[in-house]
Amino acid sequence: MERSAQGFAGTGIPGAGRRVPAQPRATDRDRGATPPAVRGRTPGPDGGAGAVRGEHTHSETPLPHPRPLVQRSSVRGQILDALRTALVAGELTPGEVYSAPALGERFGVSATPVREAMQQLALEGAVEVVPNRGFRVIVRGTRELAELAEVRALIEIPVMLRLARTVPAERWTELRPAAEATVRAASSGCRATYAESDRAFHRAVLALCGNDQLVSIADDLHRRSQWPLVGGPLSRGRADLVADAAEHQTLLEALAAGDVDLVQALVRDHFTGPR
Repeated sequence: MERSAQGFAGTGIPGAGRRVPAQPRATDRDRGATPPAVRGRTPGPDGGAGAVRGEHTHSETPLPHPRPLVQRSSVRGQILDALRTALVAGELTPGEVYSAPALGERFGVSATPVREAMQQLALEGAVEVVPNRGFRVIVRGTRELAELAEVRALIEIPVMLRLARTVPAERWTELRPAAEATVRAASSGCRATYAESDRAFHRAVLALCGNDQLVSIADDLHRRSQWPLVGGPLSRGRADLVADAAEHQTLLEALAAGDVDLVQALVRDHFTGPR
């Protein structure tokens, strides 16, 4: 799952504008004459003093708008997505240590965005920092997976039960394309492709509750549950993925029918296996 990324040179903001010359101090001869601040000005439209002839103001030459400095974060985001895909696909082996320079060479970028992306994965619990060496992929077992399933159930089941009671059946019909997309992704046999479509479907369902924070937290837990186990990152074959995807369509039917008991059973069972 290699990707290449390009950085772009940013630009700075220009310095300050021109200095306006100080006005001369009034002398005795000037007393009673037109004040220096007004002499030489053309009358304004309302009869007041206008601009001084030949005088330049700050607004005459506007500062150019600096280009947004998004290039570095864009590269970091691309590398982060690529590393997450490699994790799910089993290309990053649990227990192995990977250096930022080596991964940077693989992706065709410098070590800096790789290191930043790896630090984000460390915050998410996918890797741990190994001083002077790089990052070690966390070794996960069935206990951690069971804990994630329990937390997901505590968050998502009450929400889905409420949605089953309140959301009209036609709204669930609108989510059928998302469920069908998971079936197509599962048929490809690619674990990483299915992982993306699986999370997209669950986000679409939970989004109906109108709580963005809940959707974000649930999606993070879902992503963590998709990381490979020690016993074999590709232990789930194509048939397992297809069976998992089929549960999405069954869940939509139960939600549309308002069958809360079936919804609860389906969601709980759906969380028990590796995702």
